[in-house]
Amino acid sequence: MLHTLTVNTTTRSQLIDITPQVKKIIQAEKISEGCCYLFVPHTTAGITINEHADPSVAQDIINGLERLVPREGSYRHLEGNADAHIKTSLVGSSLFVPIVDGQLVLGTWQGIFFCEFDGPRQRKVLVKLISG
Repeated sequence: MLHTLTVNTTTRSQLIDITPQVKKIIQAEKISEGCCYLFVPHTTAGITINEHADPSVAQDIINGLERLVPREGSYRHLEGNADAHIKTSLVGSSLFVPIVDGQLVLGTWQGIFFCEFDGPRQRKVLVKLISG
């Protein structure tokens, strides 16, 4: 079954920990072994796994991407959000996370982050659980 998470962002660039929402889907579907596939169907938003124990890491990632790909530049894209497209390409739009004993297999400090680069907006994350 395909699930859709709705993510409401509040700023132009933002990392939002969606791990709790993904865990709820796994619990509701009672998947004990398998894989969780996550896909962001947007060209200016992505998804990544990183540390969620210290919220300053998410801001450091945003700041680092801004230094690498500043909002203002000699871009040809006319909508004014070329940097968001580039950041999304760097971060990526999908993830696979194993599920063992009904739990996401993540490191001690890891969480799943929705990455907004052209907000604020209402976004979607598609979640497909594969049992087995």
